[in-house]
Amino acid sequence: MRAAALTDVGSIDVQERERPTPADDEVVVRIGACGVCMTDYHMYHGTFDVETPMVPGHESAGTVVDVGSAVERYDSGDRVAINPTVPCNACSYCKHGETHLCENNTSIGGAADTVLDGAFAEYVRVPHTNVEDIGTMSFTQASLAEPLACGLHGVSKVDCAPGDGVAIIGAGPIGLLLLQAFRNVGAAPIVVSELDDDRRALAADLGADATVDPDAVSDPVSAIKRAANGPVDVGVEAIGLVPTIEQANAVTAKGGSTLIFGVPKEDARIDVSPFDVFFDEVGYRGSYSLTTEDFERAVTLLEHDRIATDPLITDHVGLDDLPETFERMENTEGLKHVVVPSSE
Repeated sequence: MRAAALTDVGSIDVQERERPTPADDEVVVRIGACGVCMTDYHMYHGTFDVETPMVPGHESAGTVVDVGSAVERYDSGDRVAINPTVPCNACSYCKHGETHLCENNTSIGGAADTVLDGAFAEYVRVPHTNVEDIGTMSFTQASLAEPLACGLHGVSKVDCAPGDGVAIIGAGPIGLLLLQAFRNVGAAPIVVSELDDDRRALAADLGADATVDPDAVSDPVSAIKRAANGPVDVGVEAIGLVPTIEQANAVTAKGGSTLIFGVPKEDARIDVSPFDVFFDEVGYRGSYSLTTEDFERAVTLLEHDRIATDPLITDHVGLDDLPETFERMENTEGLKHVVVPSSE
């Protein structure tokens, strides 16, 4: 089979490898589509450290082609989405349903202490507990189950109720999924702040009640508050930069939550006033990865067309196109790029 291996910082090598065979409790999936994520981008550029060679790619869906002897739920030919977060199901976190915080943190092609070869390949081996049936859903649509599940996890961390105001800083693919996830729980109004004209327009099309161009105003915080008719219950940062995290916190009302969703650099620091946290009861909440429950819910929402995915897809590319795709991401060209590993 063909697989795109990260062999060094800034180096992708499309290789011929042996097709994997499943262990007793695993399935082998022929990949139909795999989204390119900022995590893949950071691995490629060395800003997320991984041992090489390894095959990235963790937002995927495809067809089961081989089934381990102990697997009863799935058969060859089943169409599935792949949850890349592999829990041990034995540690205290897993037993409490917090599978994303597993002490033996393992991911198929994604960010974790242990990273297994991922889905920038024609075939990938997966524990049978990490796939969900997708019926007739397209592989491209199903490949968004993983980032959507991450968004659902973020929404769950802030206890957003119907009628709660939300401000989202950043309208990249994940910001636009968060927008739709918050709409699904009844958040209103939802204000989106975004520099790019096309992304800002798409946010409006996908249901943002108001949008703000932070470059066009002298004070983005005041502009967001005006658009929301005051501070919001939830301020969401979906970029990963200290200034925008501070913006999200600045628009959060007393008693509200500031959600840090974008991935900051490991050495990033923000100034926090303990008195303000005490007096205003504003809490910072983090959102890392997804749980098994989040993934199942994401697939269900996609199956029932509660999330618009087509507007997020920029193009489909092959394994050989990954370096160029990472360059386009660096230049903020397009939204979601999707790899189709095989010509079949």
